[in-house]
Amino acid sequence: MRTDVLIIGGGAAGVMAAVTAKRLYGDKSVTVVRTDPEAVVPCGIPYIFGTLDSARKNIMPDKAMENLGVARVIDEAVELDVEKKVVRLKGGEAIEYDKLMIATGSGPARLPIEGFDLEGVWVVRKSLAHLEKMREAVMAAKKIVIIGGGFIGVEFADDISLLEGKEVHVVEMLPHCLALAFDDEFCEAGEAKMKEAGIHIHTNAKVKCIVGENRVRGVEVEGVGTIDADMVIVSVGARSNSALAKNAGIEVNRWGGIVVDRYMRTSAADVFAAGDCAEKRCFFSGKVIPALLASVACAEARIGAGAFYGLCRVNENRGTLTTFTTKVRGLALGGSGLTERRAKQEGFRTVVGVAQNVDKHPGTLPGTCPLKVKLIFSEKGVLIGGQVFGGGSVGELCNAISVAIQNGMTVDRLFSMQIGTHPFFTASPIAYQFVSAAIDAAKKL
Repeated sequence: MRTDVLIIGGGAAGVMAAVTAKRLYGDKSVTVVRTDPEAVVPCGIPYIFGTLDSARKNIMPDKAMENLGVARVIDEAVELDVEKKVVRLKGGEAIEYDKLMIATGSGPARLPIEGFDLEGVWVVRKSLAHLEKMREAVMAAKKIVIIGGGFIGVEFADDISLLEGKEVHVVEMLPHCLALAFDDEFCEAGEAKMKEAGIHIHTNAKVKCIVGENRVRGVEVEGVGTIDADMVIVSVGARSNSALAKNAGIEVNRWGGIVVDRYMRTSAADVFAAGDCAEKRCFFSGKVIPALLASVACAEARIGAGAFYGLCRVNENRGTLTTFTTKVRGLALGGSGLTERRAKQEGFRTVVGVAQNVDKHPGTLPGTCPLKVKLIFSEKGVLIGGQVFGGGSVGELCNAISVAIQNGMTVDRLFSMQIGTHPFFTASPIAYQFVSAAIDAAKKL
């Protein structure tokens, strides 16, 4: 078989690369190879327990690819020959390509502790069959310990706590849950909501081992003791699936990420990489960072696919700017760029602006929520980060902060920013938190 564009992987990066390639180069044949007949929505995985009543309700639709004529092959790529431009599949078929995108994603990280392989210990895999079994296990369990208080761990805890009769514990070795994503005051707001939901939080806590003989019966935590459990979910990060590239002689960094340039090109001619398998470099420092997000994967896939048949200077990856949102019960938390803590670690001298008010006007409207915005500026007044908590407007407000950071907006620009408002959808134009936080920083500068 031969195809003009071959994409290995059917997750967020793979689908985005396929759709972008077909839209840009309509006369080119595009083929996606993926291992599962149906792909899951990565960001929806934590919500298959208390919110959705089936893992099958979290399927990524293939309709966009079908409508554009993207071919799909359900198999596993096991060998890549970059000289002959051929990929061999587990089923025996060989596919020749003109351009190749590796979008093989990531797998769950393992904990190097005793008891990790006991029955009842689960990791999070982006596999429908795995998630269906995992959901069955959650429904049957009464005492669940989640190891890892990052986004996935917190979202799992929040959703599972919606179910009747579940005792949920989160064990996190850092001082706060979500500490890698937010400054302390935002972490504390999220933890308060978790505690209101009856979730038991153990921070500054290191797991010594998982206890049991054949099946898990508890988790031993330093300084806490043994927490009883009939199910353990391990959510301590992910590792790039880059073996296919590495075995083909493509350059891979020491953490396993496939090394790419600003157009997502690898060290092999006509081979690109995007998504969790590709190396990420910080937007601000250029350092290699972990940022395995579906939104980042999609941006990389668009850039890479756009460069298949020629470069455009403005469509380049200038570095990964993490922009994210999460939800704990009714509280949405989001951020973009650097936290105040990380900015200081990177050596920035910072000025911070903060504003808090309600998200509608007047505040007596139904559904009104408190909304807090924190903006981090360099000493020259350039926006380098922002965090938000509140209601449903948090997600798009974080996206606006992301755009402002990417375009180097300053306090002065934000001070005079023209906005649109509506009583039901935004805060008052008199007290619009994004602008008010900039004004707060301006007076300090």
